[in-house]
Amino acid sequence: MTEPTPPPAAPEAGAPTTFWRSVWQAIKGTHSDFTTLPLNRAVLLLAVPMVLEMSMESLFAVVDVFWVSRLGSEAVAVVGLTESVMSLIYAVAIGISFAATAIVARRIGENNPTLAAQAAGQIIVLGASIAAGMGVVMGWFADDILRLMGASPEVVGLGTGYARIMFGGNATVFLIFLINAVFRGAGDAVIAMRTLWLANALNIILDPCFIFGWGPFPEMGVAGAAVATNIGRGVGVLYQVWHLTTRAGRVRIHLADFLPHRESLVTILKTSGNGIAQLLIATTSWVGLFKILAVFGSPVLAGYTIAIRVVIFALMPAWGLANAGATLVGQNLGAKSPERAEESIRIAVRYNVMFLGAVGLVFIVCSRLIVGLFTSDPEVFPEAVRALWIISLAFPLYAAGMCLEATFNGSGDTWTPTRLNFFCLWLGQVPLAWLLSGPAGLGPLGVYIAVPVSFTALTVWSAVLFRRGKWKEQKV
Repeated sequence: MTEPTPPPAAPEAGAPTTFWRSVWQAIKGTHSDFTTLPLNRAVLLLAVPMVLEMSMESLFAVVDVFWVSRLGSEAVAVVGLTESVMSLIYAVAIGISFAATAIVARRIGENNPTLAAQAAGQIIVLGASIAAGMGVVMGWFADDILRLMGASPEVVGLGTGYARIMFGGNATVFLIFLINAVFRGAGDAVIAMRTLWLANALNIILDPCFIFGWGPFPEMGVAGAAVATNIGRGVGVLYQVWHLTTRAGRVRIHLADFLPHRESLVTILKTSGNGIAQLLIATTSWVGLFKILAVFGSPVLAGYTIAIRVVIFALMPAWGLANAGATLVGQNLGAKSPERAEESIRIAVRYNVMFLGAVGLVFIVCSRLIVGLFTSDPEVFPEAVRALWIISLAFPLYAAGMCLEATFNGSGDTWTPTRLNFFCLWLGQVPLAWLLSGPAGLGPLGVYIAVPVSFTALTVWSAVLFRRGKWKEQKV
């Protein structure tokens, strides 16, 4: 559906009239009604801060590897294996955050901020409880988890401290994901962006200090990266809570919102259950790839870790555009405007494909130069280069696929992406990676090839279901 152009006298006072003025207002923050704004402008105002937010999140992945790579390939393997397990924690957090964005966006679209605040309070309490339980169990068994992942005794000895701190302190990343999802669902994307700016700035400053013992800081080696990351994210969570409880915004939480509310919790658990399963399927498939690659040695693991961190650096901003689409889907469905919801996703897909397509081309052409920033190890370097350019081949399809899946999640239909991930990743990516790397004799190359192949299938299937339009009828 094409949005009518408002007459000159109709725009709100101070409304931007150019692209760059719109970008500046998006960064500053604006309290607009995203269910009535022209869609191109609505996508822009939401997407700019969300892209910048995700860019900051992606820096966490790159900064740690940049400094840890100075300690050797075993140290990089520690980060890669630990992060592959941490992805299970991310899966639970992001799965619940799907519910947070969908429910809060729907309540805001219905013009009911009181119920939006109540849902936010229930989501935060639920997330904090789950994170605490996972942190205790996984922190205690950190060394056993690394062994289970196929780590060598040297890697286990070097990495247990890092893994224990990351697992035990998972509440910081858990809550950052959840509370930022609340802000995004409400349309307060600028607060989410500023949270990641603050957390990332601290991580960038503290990482080399704790790793190498600069100045008054202790020299902690690879474990120092975990300390810096958790301090940065912890401060970010405090900033979020301050905004939610004391600052004026679309959602303001009061003490009563943290008290258990049966109807709200049932809705959250129902919506987030499929979201968690969806992300667990996706992330365990990545764990499966690491498990397959572990048999080829630490240099291969280190090379793949570097490549994946660089890929994540590009994909996270693209998720920002997808998240903008998800917010617009939720709010417009709440406002009974399904056609606007569909058109917002088409706009997001168009922008995302152009962005990631350009980035993918750069990664393919400049893969050796990019990897050279992280390692010159003669065993690690060629594996990282090969993994990077092969995975980058399907970037335009990744871009479209993440926006299409965001459609389902933004509507509250978290079951459809769960089903897609199960068939394309568990029953597609992992078996294909094993088949190509083992029986087919391609070694690590087979694992790299399996990634773009499986995500191509995922995108095509998502497009078919998007066009059918059943997601427009979803109730939350």
